[in-house]
Amino acid sequence: MTSKSPVWHPFTQHAIAPEAIAVARASGAYLETIDGRLILDAISSWWVVTHGHCHPRIVAAVKEQAERLDQVIFAGFTHEPAERLAEALVALTPEPLTRVFYSDSGSTAVEVALKMALGYWRNIGSPRPHIVALEHAYHGDTIGTMSAGARGVFNAAYEPLLFDVKRLPFPEEGREQATLDAFEAVCRAGGVAALIVEPLVLGAGGMLMWPAATLAQLRRICDQYDVLLIADEVMTGWGRTGTLFACEQAGIVPDILCLAKGITGGHLPLAATLCAERIFDAHYSMDRSKTFYHSSSYTANPIACTAAVANIEVWREEAVLARVQALCEMQEQHVARLSANTVFRNARRTGTIAAIDVDVDDQGYLAQIGPALYEELIARGVLLRPLGNTVYVMPPYCITSDQLDVLYAALVNGVERVLAGVRS
Repeated sequence: MTSKSPVWHPFTQHAIAPEAIAVARASGAYLETIDGRLILDAISSWWVVTHGHCHPRIVAAVKEQAERLDQVIFAGFTHEPAERLAEALVALTPEPLTRVFYSDSGSTAVEVALKMALGYWRNIGSPRPHIVALEHAYHGDTIGTMSAGARGVFNAAYEPLLFDVKRLPFPEEGREQATLDAFEAVCRAGGVAALIVEPLVLGAGGMLMWPAATLAQLRRICDQYDVLLIADEVMTGWGRTGTLFACEQAGIVPDILCLAKGITGGHLPLAATLCAERIFDAHYSMDRSKTFYHSSSYTANPIACTAAVANIEVWREEAVLARVQALCEMQEQHVARLSANTVFRNARRTGTIAAIDVDVDDQGYLAQIGPALYEELIARGVLLRPLGNTVYVMPPYCITSDQLDVLYAALVNGVERVLAGVRS
């Protein structure tokens, strides 16, 4: 039986998925369905909502901008929200990140970064063909980002479209040196344009966490061999790892930085790719063939840029980092409790992100416990979207201690109930 709705939903197998839940409104950490049910948004609606749903300051800014300028072509034109946002982003990030290129999603932010890196080497007369990425990486669903991501269920059907990428072993505990040695060997072989990483946490690859010290060493090798470092902070940025940007914890600055998701506080789609001046300079020429050929129709939409400016003002003027640190501490307490529960294994946390693996034989993204647990938790009023047998908790920063207690109680009881059904 097919869905009654004409809508084709993302990452959804409509043949077996339940009907989509209709949401009427949202506030703080909660979604409200059209029939008045409250659902605790424990994954920030796919990692985008930072301060909480419908933050009044961002909502007010969006309303005001919508009455003034809705949209304008960004080739040959500019506007105040885009200029203010670019200045604010450059001020938030350390040198040498001096240029801002807008797009509209995390995938396009990374696609832009890959094209910038390859264009840089070509334009300076020293083309390099190779991109290097980590094992288990996920960088998006466009052709370039799928190529940079791990090969598997997400992109197997599109293999003929993808280009080859050099892979490094994931730097899990005890294997960090193997990662560094492999990267150095690839660099010595030559032709490496850029290394792309998700700093500290690999998201859709299973919430895999790795040390800041290894990121610092990868930056050192990039410097040694003059390889560009691309930091995909689409998920890890805007406080998720405990600092504004994850790279801060390694004391490094990438050559290219990809931002999206939390850039507008979760209100509107927008992305930005920041780069070092030398990358911009390589595209700055009287030769029009060296133009950076990338755009989308809604590049730097004024309303989305205004939401992002308001988001940055919230960061500057409210105690956001204090809320982030409080959430880090609360998450650590819950991770410690989960560690003592034999139903789970590998309980882990980086910043505000907590993750655990349910101890079942069926593992990986297609593990059957994932959809079953999702439905069980929705019935308990909690939105969690397991990555197979990996469950992660990534709530908005406004969540309270009591709400987290409810969330984790639902998680533990839900897992036990689902496992009882699986094993009976």
